[in-house]
Amino acid sequence: MSQGNMHIVLAGGGTAGHVNPLLAVAGAIHELEPSAQVTVVGTAVGLEKDLVPAAGLELDTIDKVPFPRRPNLYMLKFPMKWRRETAKVRSILQRRKADVVAGFGGYASAPVYATAHRMGIPIVIHEQNARAGMANKLGARWADFIGTVYEHTGLKPRQGAVVQRVGLPLRPAIAALAKQFEQDRAAVRRQAAEALGVDPNRPLVLVTGGSLGAQSLNRAIASAAGDLLAHAQIIHLTGRGKIDEVRTLVSKSAGEQVLTGIGAETAGQGDYHTAEYLERIDLAFACADLVICRAGAGSVSELAALGLPAIYVPLPIGNGEQRFNAEPVVNAGGGLMVADKDMTSDWVRAHVPDLLADADRLAEYGRKAWQYGIRDAAQIMARQVLNLAKRSASNR
Repeated sequence: MSQGNMHIVLAGGGTAGHVNPLLAVAGAIHELEPSAQVTVVGTAVGLEKDLVPAAGLELDTIDKVPFPRRPNLYMLKFPMKWRRETAKVRSILQRRKADVVAGFGGYASAPVYATAHRMGIPIVIHEQNARAGMANKLGARWADFIGTVYEHTGLKPRQGAVVQRVGLPLRPAIAALAKQFEQDRAAVRRQAAEALGVDPNRPLVLVTGGSLGAQSLNRAIASAAGDLLAHAQIIHLTGRGKIDEVRTLVSKSAGEQVLTGIGAETAGQGDYHTAEYLERIDLAFACADLVICRAGAGSVSELAALGLPAIYVPLPIGNGEQRFNAEPVVNAGGGLMVADKDMTSDWVRAHVPDLLADADRLAEYGRKAWQYGIRDAAQIMARQVLNLAKRSASNR
């Protein structure tokens, strides 16, 4: 596919959910076409300000221009802000000699889509959510290719555009783990268990509510610790500022002696491993027989790609976006979904021990999740971007 002097601009950011897929596709582009020049348009306040330079990519920043959602003073200021930032984007795309832009949603994407369209630059979009955001809804009017994680996202593409369910471009650590699972899952589990200080020969439940934690999950699981530990060891990532309450509830349920931390030095000291956060979440995934978590698009896609059985507890806010994220894999037989209001210690005691005791059922959930998951999304997206860039560059 070699074609020199291709210039590719990626746009998106704000949250890890937008930045991580962007970086995964950037990495795949460089693997497929090392000579391609890849830069990123984002904001100076989102996670991209740190993650993009750390990945060795140049970042051009613009200000956030959220679409107004209700009549207010900001609505009057919006047209001026939009004109200012799209003018800035035009300058960036001209300076970078963009042959194609690829957007991943978030505040930075919308001005890039609109400006690229006016400049006649091909557009690629990746939509990771089951219900598309406003930026990608705008960009879909002009995009040449739209890659999605889910079917029926609500995007309305232009006539002639290609729309394909490609999955979520996986973070490098997760993509590497998926490949290792295909080769020798047991060996990967043993190595990860040693690093975390857990027993590779006992079932393990991973509980995580994300970096900020999830109070309902924390309380329900910790309060049922005694019942769960009869069947499995637990890694509980509590989220920032929530570990003390979890440890107190676990102590009341199963005794303080079961509590320990995470790491090789904690081996044999207890079966309820707690930490606020785990940077190497891939190690916990490598050991997990069951994951209990929220249903963010990234989490659902990664667990499905790894073939991990999960109990999804969607965040009960907004229009139920997280429920829509989990429904497809659950309907495919890759796990269970429980409403936040129902996630209590009584529910945990009534359902989770029986599930842990049924190895065949857990294995079937894992097989169905693996079948539903997609592991080469970054490569698919990269090829689409490169094909359009190649065509555009040849017409320069």
